[in-house]
Amino acid sequence: MAAAEINEASTVLTTDLKRTYTVPEIATILRISKSNAYNLCKQSAFQVIRVGRSVRVSKKSFDEWLDRNSS
Repeated sequence: MAAAEINEASTVLTTDLKRTYTVPEIATILRISKSNAYNLCKQSAFQVIRVGRSVRVSKKSFDEWLDRNSS
């Protein structure tokens, strides 16, 4: 198994236990750049929570958004 596949598999396993995602995790899940993931956050595509300077995305709102926008 390639390193990228192992990293992706571990991301999937750990995200099942979380209530929020980081922007880099959103980028990994969607396979987009971090800057595009930050743009989605700015567009209010899903609920964003700020903790100091950090941005967290509600897992529930992201998963609902993803379900609505998946074909």
